[in-house]
Amino acid sequence: MTIKYDGMPYLVSGSFKEISILTNNSILIHSNSCSTNIQHVKRQSCGFIGRHLVKYLVDNDLVSAVRVVDKVPPQIAWLNDNHKVAFESPLVEFISANLIIQSSCENVFEGSFDYAINCAGETRVDLPDVIYEEGVYKLSMNCARAAAKFGVRRYVEVSSGQLTASHKGPIKEDDKVIPITSIAKYKYEVEKQMKTIPNLNYTIVRPAIVYGIGDRTGLTPTIAIGSLYRGLGEPVRILWKGSTSCNTIHVEDICRAIWHLLKSPEAVGETYNLVDSGQTKQNMIAEIVSSLFGVKHEFLGSVLSSLCKNDFDVIASEANDKHSVPWAEACSKSGVHNTPLSPFIHKDHLNGYRIEMNGSKLMNDSSFVLKHPKITVELLKEVVDDYIKMNLFPKTLLD
Repeated sequence: MTIKYDGMPYLVSGSFKEISILTNNSILIHSNSCSTNIQHVKRQSCGFIGRHLVKYLVDNDLVSAVRVVDKVPPQIAWLNDNHKVAFESPLVEFISANLIIQSSCENVFEGSFDYAINCAGETRVDLPDVIYEEGVYKLSMNCARAAAKFGVRRYVEVSSGQLTASHKGPIKEDDKVIPITSIAKYKYEVEKQMKTIPNLNYTIVRPAIVYGIGDRTGLTPTIAIGSLYRGLGEPVRILWKGSTSCNTIHVEDICRAIWHLLKSPEAVGETYNLVDSGQTKQNMIAEIVSSLFGVKHEFLGSVLSSLCKNDFDVIASEANDKHSVPWAEACSKSGVHNTPLSPFIHKDHLNGYRIEMNGSKLMNDSSFVLKHPKITVELLKEVVDDYIKMNLFPKTLLD
């Protein structure tokens, strides 16, 4: 892996080829099969989806070079052993850059790249809108414009599936939607504005709730919270109904779908929902977490949850106070001294909005086949086991 900061060599191990991955905001990759480059643009390409994309492309010998751009270098990005091996490949080059700055963004796009994938964006919640306007909208538009300027053959925008609609039932790609979160609000604005950029051959993907090894913001906070309740000696009390939809997609299927769409000429100018076929609901996730940790759960229902709406700040604060001590004690007992994981709850997580998506366009129109059609106990246990192996999750909570 070649690593550069501000264009200066920092560490060289192996040879640099023709693929670039911009992990702080983008990734560029050159394909072996048809002499093409893929550019992946991601706020944290060393982050969850980015690291899996690198591994997928390297492991399957799909590229001849990858450029990864991120503010966070791989060495401190909490990579597991398998992801470290992928990033240490001589095919991979890391560049530190801030894609919010237009000139910096254009610098990392210099070269001959056929594909660009933007996985970038601010992922923290409960921040002022100005943060998302810059860290989601401006960053993504910079990447899209740079891709058009430098003649990238195909640009994939990884948007957000945090959308709802006025009608009942799963949301289709051409439905009139309402963003649920600030992140989704600015991602949706990016979707609309990038269509006006001349010479940009784009494809938009909207993932449902993403889970899998390395996840920290999708289902892992729910796992961390549920793991504490055996010690607390009480059931996990969950707002809203068990039937509330919270559709999911495994990160490996996101990587496979992105590559599948990159190779499809029919996907140019199209939007695709990325969602598994399991129709995941709250009770399905709760049952898996209960099975993993030997705890019970109960749902408070719509009426009581609606009455609590004005007190979500207080509820989140009290829950965090309740969870922080047993989490710290479990970490200490297991020898976990530093971890990015946390059972912390944000008030935005309590709103109970449904995420219900129709994925038939990807499955039927492009003949894509899911590797993980539904969420299972085994798939979530893989996440926990991987973090335990890295000494980032308290092993005593699973014993």
